[in-house]
Amino acid sequence: MRRLLLFAMVVVASMGVAGANGRQVHESQVGIDWAHASGTLKTVPSLQVVSNPLLRPGSPIHDAAFLALKRLQADDVRFVPWFPYPRLAVPELQPPANGRTSWNFSLIDPLLVDFFEATRGHPVILNFSTEPAWMFRHEVPTRYPSNPDEVDWTYSSSTDTELTDPTGRQLAAYDARIFSWYSRGGFTDEYGHYHRSGHHFPIPYWEVLNEPDGEHAFTPRKYTTVYDAVVEAIRRVDPRTKFVALALADADAPDYAHFLEYFLDPRNHRPGTPLDVISLHFYAVPGPAESLAQWPYTFFDQANSFLGRVRFIDALRGELSPATRIIADEVGSILYQDNSSTSPAPIPAAYWNLSGALYAYVYMGLSKIGVDGVNESQLVGYPSNFPEVSMVNWKDGKPNARYWVLSLLREQLATGDSLCDANVTGGSPDAPDVVAQGYRSAAGARKILIVNMKGSPVRVKLDGAAAGGRVEVVDESTGEGPPRLSPLNSRTLALAPFAVAVVDMQ
Repeated sequence: MRRLLLFAMVVVASMGVAGANGRQVHESQVGIDWAHASGTLKTVPSLQVVSNPLLRPGSPIHDAAFLALKRLQADDVRFVPWFPYPRLAVPELQPPANGRTSWNFSLIDPLLVDFFEATRGHPVILNFSTEPAWMFRHEVPTRYPSNPDEVDWTYSSSTDTELTDPTGRQLAAYDARIFSWYSRGGFTDEYGHYHRSGHHFPIPYWEVLNEPDGEHAFTPRKYTTVYDAVVEAIRRVDPRTKFVALALADADAPDYAHFLEYFLDPRNHRPGTPLDVISLHFYAVPGPAESLAQWPYTFFDQANSFLGRVRFIDALRGELSPATRIIADEVGSILYQDNSSTSPAPIPAAYWNLSGALYAYVYMGLSKIGVDGVNESQLVGYPSNFPEVSMVNWKDGKPNARYWVLSLLREQLATGDSLCDANVTGGSPDAPDVVAQGYRSAAGARKILIVNMKGSPVRVKLDGAAAGGRVEVVDESTGEGPPRLSPLNSRTLALAPFAVAVVDMQ
């Protein structure tokens, strides 16, 4: 068994001074080696959207949420109709019988059509991850709510491990019909009847299942069998489509490395099956007794562990399937909230900046590894999911700091830029105060991404000719507003707690 690599945090000396408000202000210095490129930026910052009643037409935040999605103009947005709302995720809730089928897209179409319109002109990843429960063996028939807005956390279960068709072809045919509904104007059902949709949306990427190591407790062999069957069925509809695989949830699971090793080995697949992209998930989760003051240490420590695992995965990919790309299509943080609550506990305002800083930190780390995409989770996460994963306010639809950090990265950084390493000195005794990365365009433009990992202010002294440039920042003062753009009048940059900044050296 290959051992997972660990990504160690750098320990540097403390250089603290007192701020005007009494809070300790640490000082750091950032220098960029502009003369040497350590790599090329190819990592696309994006997000995921999950089916939710607040995204349905008529919701008080429907228009604002989809407008926020459209304004991002992001590539590779991942859409997931997910099981807590079976009627919003599964278009065939009953098995075919007596010449009749239960195909019904009336509740799902409005969500998908609005999603495709908001992302028009950009590639997307579609993942109908929740397969009909009747495709799995049950002693008692599965029930689901008649109200499409009612949460049902029991519909997809980790005990549903045995498919009624172990070849995966029944499941694959189901996925291919959904694919045809949205990309080919309709499909022919199990009894030869044609169902017309009129939809002709491009679907460049289809992801096969979601967190199969948890939701169905699939073994690597079972998942690979299903993946191969789905790929074969959808390629018959559109041979241009590429496929995203795995979407694994638990990086600490004992079988995690084996799952990856088995799937990435082409010898375990049907001949000719493409292994285009594999996806990984990461959420930072503090302990229930931890406070806001402790969260950043937990968040960034867990992020470092994840980055180490991705290095291992990248090495494994390079050994077994070098052409396969890697994305992290769920990245976020979860507190200790009860996801079944209809009245979530108050979330500290600073949390949104901390979670945004975490995303920027993970993005920076994964871009150095060469991961192809990092999708922040998620546009609307409440009700039914953990409210703290939301990127917009579930009351009024206003984007929060998590959204604006993604927007900042989307607007300021460009794939194809050269990565220039940063030398950061100064900080607290146990961990760096800030992390930084330089980006140099082919035309010579120079930018620096800086993340304050602390819940206290930091002064950052920049090497080189920074004065005369400008800086764009998401911090506690920007709240639910866009990043603040300011001229950089000196080489010293003041960063608020958990601030994310991009310095444009002009």
